[in-house]
Amino acid sequence: MDRRLIWLAVGAFATSTVAFVFAGLLPLISASAKISIAEAGRLMTVFSLSYAIGTPILSTLFGAVDRRRVIALALLCFIAGNALAAASGSYLGLLGAQIVMGTAAGLFASTAQAAAIALSSPDHRARAVSAVLGGTTLAVAIGAPLGALIGNLAGWRSTYLFIAALAFFCLAVLWLRLPHGISGVKLSLKERVMVIGRPGVLPSLVVTFLYLTGGFAVICYFGPLATQGAGMPVAMVPAMLLVFGLGAIIGNYSSGQLADRLGATRLVALSLTGFIAVCLLLTAVLEFAPSHLAGPLLIALMLPWGIIGWMFPPAQASRLVAVAPELASLTMPLNVSAMYFGIALGSFVGGQALELAPPAELGLIAAVFSLAALGVLAASTRQARRRGFQPG
Repeated sequence: MDRRLIWLAVGAFATSTVAFVFAGLLPLISASAKISIAEAGRLMTVFSLSYAIGTPILSTLFGAVDRRRVIALALLCFIAGNALAAASGSYLGLLGAQIVMGTAAGLFASTAQAAAIALSSPDHRARAVSAVLGGTTLAVAIGAPLGALIGNLAGWRSTYLFIAALAFFCLAVLWLRLPHGISGVKLSLKERVMVIGRPGVLPSLVVTFLYLTGGFAVICYFGPLATQGAGMPVAMVPAMLLVFGLGAIIGNYSSGQLADRLGATRLVALSLTGFIAVCLLLTAVLEFAPSHLAGPLLIALMLPWGIIGWMFPPAQASRLVAVAPELASLTMPLNVSAMYFGIALGSFVGGQALELAPPAELGLIAAVFSLAALGVLAASTRQARRRGFQPG
C-alpha cells in the first residue's frame, strides 16, 4: 500500500475525531460555558450542518484545483477552527469555530478520498478509499475516548489543541509527500445533486439520514446518559466511548465479510433491527435497573451497540454503489452529506428531548427513527424488485 495513504488516513482520523469526541466533551463544555446541555448539543448540530452543506458546495468550487493544495487549505482551516474553539470565550465564538471545522472537515474528507483514488491503480482504488476511511473508524475507537480523557484531565480546550496539533503534523507530512498535479473533476453542483433522481438513490439516502438521526440523538448525549441517567461520574464517559469504539472496529471489520455472505441489503436490515433492540434495552436499563447496576450495564451495552452500529455504514455504502456503480463518485459524497444531515438533526432532537424528558427516553426516540429507516428500506427493496433489479 502507498504510504501516503496512511497520512491521508491520519488526516481523516484528526478531522473525524472532532465529530465523535463531542459526546465526551458535552458535559464539560456545558459546565464551563454555563449553558444547558441542549445548547451545547447545538454546537454539534452546527458542525454537522456545516459539513453536510459545505461538502458538495466546496467540492464544486475547488473541483478543478490541485488536490494537494485543496488538502492543505482544508487542513489549515480545520486547524484554525480548532484554535478558535480552544481560545473562544463565548458561545457565539464556539458556534463560529464549529462552522469552520465542519466545512473544512468535509472538504478534506471528499478531497482525501479523491486523492487516494488518484494515487492508486484501478484495481486497488476500493482498497485505497477503505484505507482512508479507516481513519474515521479509528477516530471512533481511539480518537474520541482519548480526546475525552484529555478533556477530563486538562480541560476541553486542551482536546481542541491536541486535535489541531495532530492536524498540523498531517499537513506538514502531506504537503511534503503528496505530488503536484493531482487533478480533480470539475462538475457543477447541479450535476452532483441531480444523481438523486436515479432510481433507488433517494430511498438509500433517506435510510442513511434516518439511521444517523436516531443514532446521534443518543450518541451525542452519552455524557448525560452516563451522569444523569446512570448516575456515573463524568470521568467514566471516556470508558464508555472506548468500549463503543472497540465495538465499532469489530463491526466495521466484520461488515464486509457478512455482506458477502448475507447480502448488503439483508445486513443493513439486520443492523437496523439490532439497533432498535439495543435502543429499547438501553431505555429499559436506565428506567428499571437498580442504581448500582445501571452504570455497568450501560457500559456493557456500548460493545454490542458499537458492533451493530458500525456494521451499517459499509453495507449501506455497498447498497448505494450497487444501485448506480458508474455514479459511485457522486453518490458516495451525497451519502456522507445524508449522514451529517442525520447527525445534525439527531443532535438537535436529542437536545430538545433532554429539556422535556429524562435521558432514558432518548433510546425510544432513536428506535422510532430506525424503525422508519427499516420501513423505507423494505419499501424501496420491494420497488426495486418490481423494476427487475435485485438489490445486493
